[in-house]
Amino acid sequence: MRAEMLNSILNELNGTSADIEASGVISTDGLMMASQLPAGLDEDRVGAMSAAMLSLGDRTASELGRGDLDQVLVKGKDGYVLMVYAGNEAVVTVLAKSHAKLGLIFLDVKRAAEQLSKLL
Repeated sequence: MRAEMLNSILNELNGTSADIEASGVISTDGLMMASQLPAGLDEDRVGAMSAAMLSLGDRTASELGRGDLDQVLVKGKDGYVLMVYAGNEAVVTVLAKSHAKLGLIFLDVKRAAEQLSKLL
């Protein structure tokens, strides 16, 4: 039941923009809780990478006096990886195309993270 609700929120998130290619809800220790990933993208790898980046982001924000971590954004030649906390124990990870309108995606991901945090 809960997994269905998580997947429903992710499906809705992916539908908000053609620039969102994939999304997942991942526990802070790297366990994939729900995902909308394309074939060929390994859930375990996405979970592990998200947990590692989140941990590094937390430490960086803290060590450099930036306060609590809100989000992590990685920009590559072929697109973006955005991670936003969904409560204290999970993160929403989104893969977006390189030409994505980030302002709209930030807004949509934040809304989804708020919905997800209520379920977790």
